[in-house]
Amino acid sequence: MKSYIFITNEGFTFQPNSESQEPDIENCQVVGFGKGNTVQEALKNMLMSNEYLIETNFDEIIGLELKHDVEEYLSLTDYKSTMT
Repeated sequence: MKSYIFITNEGFTFQPNSESQEPDIENCQVVGFGKGNTVQEALKNMLMSNEYLIETNFDEIIGLELKHDVEEYLSLTDYKSTMT
């Protein structure tokens, strides 16, 4: 079974501690993760285990296969000083 991430570029995002009335980050949002033999099966499995997603206003979903099922958490703070 393959792993997939589902994202959308619908909606708006604010960076942490933002005081702006307007969204200040233009990006994609993660809708969820699913497993299946195909992207369609993975989407169906994700929706069955997260039924609340059906009630959202998201429509255009992009499914991307995750080739490696390994998670690694990184901090941008660790890179900020090396990039300036």
